[in-house]
Amino acid sequence: MKKDLYDHITAYIVENQNKFYRLAYSYVQNREDALDAVQNAVCKALEHYGKIRNEDAIKTWFYRILVNESLLLLKAKSRISLEDENTEEASYEEKGFEVQDDLYDCINRLDEDTQTIIKLRFFEEMPLKEISQVMEMNLNTVKARLYRGLQQLKVNIQEVEQ
Repeated sequence: MKKDLYDHITAYIVENQNKFYRLAYSYVQNREDALDAVQNAVCKALEHYGKIRNEDAIKTWFYRILVNESLLLLKAKSRISLEDENTEEASYEEKGFEVQDDLYDCINRLDEDTQTIIKLRFFEEMPLKEISQVMEMNLNTVKARLYRGLQQLKVNIQEVEQ
């Protein structure tokens, strides 16, 4: 049973590695950091695969691990960048030049839970019910945060365009 579960998890990870990378990249905005987040999530999943009780929940279980690893990496990077902030010179960036970068910036201005809900819904095309399982939230809470997040995203995008 344990060997079958381990094989099932590894097969799922290999099948969906591009999706995992894309989700991690949407958080950390850096190729190497996204690869690190995915690698850390895979290691944690394979270390703790025995704790999963329902084989049908592998998808939500792994996405939860990946989101948490991405957020941990992002927090660690922000601590390091705050320490180095005084020594580095800020680069010039033209506002509104890169549409995709502006979209990511607008999404990243939202609170962490709302970011995660939007990224899982639109980047990973995950149903709201699965998102509620990944986030360990009530389905109605997920819907409300998604709606509020999209409203705030609309305001943020309009600010960037002006």
